[in-house]
Amino acid sequence: MAEVQKTTQSAGELSQRFIEFVMMHAQNAALFLGQIPNPKTGEGEVNLELAKMFIDQLAMIQEKTRGNLTNEEATVLRNTLSNLQMVYVEVSQHISKGGAQVTPPAEEPASQPAQPEPTPSTPVESSTEGAESKKKFTKSYGS
Repeated sequence: MAEVQKTTQSAGELSQRFIEFVMMHAQNAALFLGQIPNPKTGEGEVNLELAKMFIDQLAMIQEKTRGNLTNEEATVLRNTLSNLQMVYVEVSQHISKGGAQVTPPAEEPASQPAQPEPTPSTPVESSTEGAESKKKFTKSYGS
């Protein structure tokens, strides 16, 4: 019985972890929207494709958890997603008007297995299945 109590997490701990998860995705999206400097270069870089991926993941989490979140969790997720979507639209409009250049995704050799890294990397698509699944979750935020 004592082991069960040790492994069971309180609702407060789970709520805090969920909010940290949302914030981690938001930071990654902000990094690729040029809002946070790249830790390696110290400069802001824009990669709309990767930013959109993180924003779409948060939207999917919002949809899949609808009705299962506390008021605080739902508010944090809703506000974070809304703010990121607005920034995405602003950055994409700025780029389309001749602003900052979009950083192209770095290509990784397909023969090497993906290694976990502390910073996000560009996913490698090796088949048409990846392209088709990507189409299923495509959203537009006004551009």
